[in-house]
Amino acid sequence: MNSWVSKISAKVVLLAALSMCASAYAAQPSGTVKSTHGAWSIICDTPAGATSEQCVMMQNVVAEDRPEMGLSVVVLRTADNKAEILRVLAPLGVLLPNGLGLNVDGKDIGRAYFVRCFQDGCYAEVILEKPLLDTLKTGKAATFIVFQTPEEGIGIPVDLKGFGEGFAALP
Repeated sequence: MNSWVSKISAKVVLLAALSMCASAYAAQPSGTVKSTHGAWSIICDTPAGATSEQCVMMQNVVAEDRPEMGLSVVVLRTADNKAEILRVLAPLGVLLPNGLGLNVDGKDIGRAYFVRCFQDGCYAEVILEKPLLDTLKTGKAATFIVFQTPEEGIGIPVDLKGFGEGFAALP
C-alpha cells in the first residue's frame, strides 16, 4: 500500500500539533472569503489570541450519491511558514484504520491516516511535499475515498480547477 507520508516522523507530529489551531476552518470557517480560484476559496480570519490573520484555501464537497457524506478539504501554511498541510475533515462514522484514499485523474496516489477526531468529524492530514503539490496543481479531478467498512470505499470528487492559482495566492 502506498502512503502519502513515507514514514511518520516527529516533524509530522509536531506540524500536526501546530496546525490543529486552524482546525475550526475545516468545518465552518468563520472568516471572510478573500478570493475564489475555480472551485477553491481563500478564507481568512484572526482567531482569538492570534496576533495576525490566518488564511486557508478550502473546498467543501459531498458524495454525489450520499448527501450525508461530505468532506472539507483545506490547505494551510504552518504558523512558522515552513510547510503547507493538506487537511481533510471526514464525517464521524468513517472507518479509521483504512485511512483516506486519494486518486487524481485516475491514478492512485495512496492513503493518509486519520490523526484525530473531534465532534465535527475526523481529520486526515499530510505535509504537501512537492510531488503531491505538483500532482494537485496539474490535475483536473481528485477523488478522496473514505471507508464505512473494510470493503466499501465511498469516492467523493474534488474539483482541482483553480488549485494552483489558489495555492499561489495563499498568504
